[in-house]
Amino acid sequence: MILVALCSGGFEKLVANEIRKLAEYSPGGFRIIDSGFGKVRFETGLTGLYYALFSLRTVDRLLLEAASFPACDFDGLFDGARSVAWEDYIPKGVGLTVDKVRSNHSRLAAETSIQAVVHKAAASRLCERYHQISLPRAGPGACLRVHVEKDRVQILLDLCGKPLFKRGYRLEGGTAPLRESTAAALLLQALWKRKYPLYDPFCGSGTIVIEAALYAWDAAPGLGRGFAVSALSLADAAIENDVRRTLFERIDLSRTVQIFGSDRDAETVETAKANLDRALDIVRGGKNTYGGPRPACLPKLWRRPMEEAKAPFPGGFVITNPPYGIRLLDKENAEALYRGMNVLRDNFPSWKINILSAHAGFESFFGANADRCKKITSGALETYFYEYDSTDARGKNAKRPGNIGERNAVNAKKISVAKVYTW
Repeated sequence: MILVALCSGGFEKLVANEIRKLAEYSPGGFRIIDSGFGKVRFETGLTGLYYALFSLRTVDRLLLEAASFPACDFDGLFDGARSVAWEDYIPKGVGLTVDKVRSNHSRLAAETSIQAVVHKAAASRLCERYHQISLPRAGPGACLRVHVEKDRVQILLDLCGKPLFKRGYRLEGGTAPLRESTAAALLLQALWKRKYPLYDPFCGSGTIVIEAALYAWDAAPGLGRGFAVSALSLADAAIENDVRRTLFERIDLSRTVQIFGSDRDAETVETAKANLDRALDIVRGGKNTYGGPRPACLPKLWRRPMEEAKAPFPGGFVITNPPYGIRLLDKENAEALYRGMNVLRDNFPSWKINILSAHAGFESFFGANADRCKKITSGALETYFYEYDSTDARGKNAKRPGNIGERNAVNAKKISVAKVYTW
């Protein structure tokens, strides 16, 4: 079967690498087909599907490609959608919705009409096969997405239900929480490994800290939740339970990890601790039979202003997501905060510093040129991941007057993309 993994734009290579690495411990077999902006298509079997649902850290949603066919008009769209063997995917008693439609460079451009035609075609076939007048509107339902690109229709069946970044541990998210999948991707993008210390001086609800711990323990992120595939015809409870058991057995809580987080707000830190406790309960198996001992080392969270954060070890990684000035703070206060973050270069002199910001001119306020800048697109929000390789106030990347603005303009060209297509 062909699956489509959706992610934030800019993380496609990370997702492809994650899929390839699944083959190291999964018997399902994985083959990357292609990738586009914010998505990676790959082929696997049913066992591989379950491994992907449980294990992919950087993916927001996983979809099954139920159909792909050319269509230049609504008659062709209806015929193509109705020809799909929907009864192989959607059992009797399950409803159907067409959740999202996107059309790009195609003669079929009216997205509302596309949505109605695909729903009518699929419902017509299911009603005929199940000898019923209409599909149920209450109870469980299957969810479709339709993508029309250059007159080619792709119909996708959602396998997740809730997005995959909803792991189940973050019941308290704060005002502007970072997506769990984005936090995991930042760790991979920064090339952080569990042997290195990690510090987040703006820990918020603890997302980066917790995702780092899950990664260090080899804990699959989806073990604390269920998936929409369970209500579909292709579901196999025996395979799901076997995969879940195997992934629990892979968890190694004996590893020594040095993961730290702090925030200036005491209530926020307590929220992060509560989320960490729930994550720990999940990886230990909760009330299931897979549970294990408590970890040898737990991440440490405490109340501390960013200005007072100090390197607990000679070297490591700072990975953080300070307020953007969009949902928290205003633009002026956010820029003042970025200026104040200069202290990180003094307090973490031999550490790699990695900062996610929605401000394209962040470097000008931080006072140092990043070694790398990665543009990330999630929905309508564009952010930038600035990576600094062990610099300090006197290092090679210190601010050079008259050069930062010019470099930002060059960066904008390097990290800009042509018209993109998002889900």
